[in-house]
Amino acid sequence: MTRKLWFQWGVGILLLIFIIKITVEINWIFSPILIILETIFVPLLISGVLFYLTVPLQTLLEKFKFPRWSSIVIIFLLLLALLWAAIAIVGPPITKQVNNLIEKTPTFIDEGIDITSDLIERSENWPQWAKDSIDTVQDRIAESQDKITESINDITKKIGSWIKSIFTSAVQVSLTMILIPFFLFFMLKDHDKMMPFILQFFRGDMKKWIKKTFDDVNDVLSLYIRGQVLISTILATILFIGYLIIGLKFALLLAVFAFFMNIIPFIGPWIAFIPALLIGFFQDPMLVIWVSLITLIAQQTDSNLITPNIMGRQLNVHPLTIITILLAAGSLAGFFGILLAVPGYAVGKAIISNIYEKRAAIKETAQKRI
Repeated sequence: MTRKLWFQWGVGILLLIFIIKITVEINWIFSPILIILETIFVPLLISGVLFYLTVPLQTLLEKFKFPRWSSIVIIFLLLLALLWAAIAIVGPPITKQVNNLIEKTPTFIDEGIDITSDLIERSENWPQWAKDSIDTVQDRIAESQDKITESINDITKKIGSWIKSIFTSAVQVSLTMILIPFFLFFMLKDHDKMMPFILQFFRGDMKKWIKKTFDDVNDVLSLYIRGQVLISTILATILFIGYLIIGLKFALLLAVFAFFMNIIPFIGPWIAFIPALLIGFFQDPMLVIWVSLITLIAQQTDSNLITPNIMGRQLNVHPLTIITILLAAGSLAGFFGILLAVPGYAVGKAIISNIYEKRAAIKETAQKRI
């Protein structure tokens, strides 16, 4: 019976539950480690993304006989130039549009209420019970309009204070800004030394298996990070051009928002679509059609041309699986959970696939000996 697959899986699940239970009961031991991990998590994450984006350039430079130190210097200078461009060129118009949007939000709310009330008043052919319900809704809208405007103004003021408090957290920001280049420097400097260091502790088939597993995980991460960043950049550019053509306000702000949201697979583009749709509706209801059309063109271009050619089928994750993973990760870990859910699943899938192949090879070898 011990050779049965269901028995082995059952024992494995029970052991995993037991380990989790023991870990939860003695979590006070791991508290200092968790505090350290929370401190370095964000800079380590950003450094990892920058590493996968810049290591192809380092490889290219070293092919042309550039020493490693010079390739790292060139990469850092390039990143500093991009950061300066983002702050000096893109920063001011985005800041202006953010301030504009905050100022006009109460006006948008009032216009939305007026449009809704106007549509309700024109519905003369509705049944009497519907009209009674409409009257009740209108009374509620009239009562709550002033409260909504006051709440929006309060939220606007609080947003300003929140922004100020974020920028006053000088210690945390400084620590992050120091750790990011620190981590990135050593990743670029010693990334090809990590695998030989790990492999020195193993021999034979196990050594080959670990190397293959590491290569698969590295391929998945590099494919996902570079692919998602490139796809998000292309889609944000398409949306920005489209918004400019139709004259949509806050086009740059919406395009930058779409860039970050498109990094989240499947549901990210729909999150980016909602504010563009609302702003288009408040600016001119006819713009709703044009915003929807531009979003449709961008999404069809992505699904039919961009993603298949950039990402290929290598991740091979079903959309329903993506939705389930994102919902679960969002509930457990918030925004960072959503951000890391799909690459984490892809990495886990690569590891489990290699474990399964290893187990199948061991089983096949054992059967041949019998």
